Amino acid sequence: MESHHKKSGSNMKDVILGGQDGLVNVLGVILAVAVATYDTKIVIIAGLAAAFAESISMAAVAYTSTKAALSYCLSQIKNEEQEIKNNPTVTKKEIYDVYYKKGFKGPLLNQVIKKITSNKQVWLNTLMSEQHCLKEESYKNPLQIAFVVGISAMVGSLIPLMSFFFFDVKTSIIISIIFSALALFVTGAIKAKLTVGNWLRSGFEILGIGMTAALVGYLIGILFGNVNF
Repeated sequence: MESHHKKSGSNMKDVILGGQDGLVNVLGVILAVAVATYDTKIVIIAGLAAAFAESISMAAVAYTSTKAALSYCLSQIKNEEQEIKNNPTVTKKEIYDVYYKKGFKGPLLNQVIKKITSNKQVWLNTLMSEQHCLKEESYKNPLQIAFVVGISAMVGSLIPLMSFFFFDVKTSIIISIIFSALALFVTGAIKAKLTVGNWLRSGFEILGIGMTAALVGYLIGILFGNVNF
């Protein structure tokens, strides 16, 4: 059950990462193009191009960064395995210090250390999680993580773009901003619920970041919309 919750939390983190990034970037792009051209076809083409490019880019970054993190984690595991084999006294002292700082003392502390070090896998896992804050299972499937991030980025990218398929440019801009703002706020609130924080503050924080990107895109469209290059 605990493993299931950890996996769900990790997946939701990837969904938020991809969705938020896709939405914010594409929102800025389509607002710039919309106010510069007021041409629905151009806005949709630019938006779709940005959405696909963003999704592929995010998936690629997620894949390579996860593989790099996994390689680092595996190298640390190998190092700790050697330490346990060659310097067991040193690694026992490291675990002793960790649990001493947690408040364990006397016979109870000695029992904890004895129990942990009686099983080499538990010993290794404890060193990895307590000293390096690393868990191999967090990086086990780079392709899956890349897929989740990429699809989430695509879904997030489509939120600000969808209105342009059904309405004129002026109406679509308003609808796009409203729906994007709602999506960003909800994303921030969910993010706070999954971690530690105030959902209202987190919602407005993500909303502020997204609307700043939208404002920049809007201003660029106004400033350069009538410029002949």
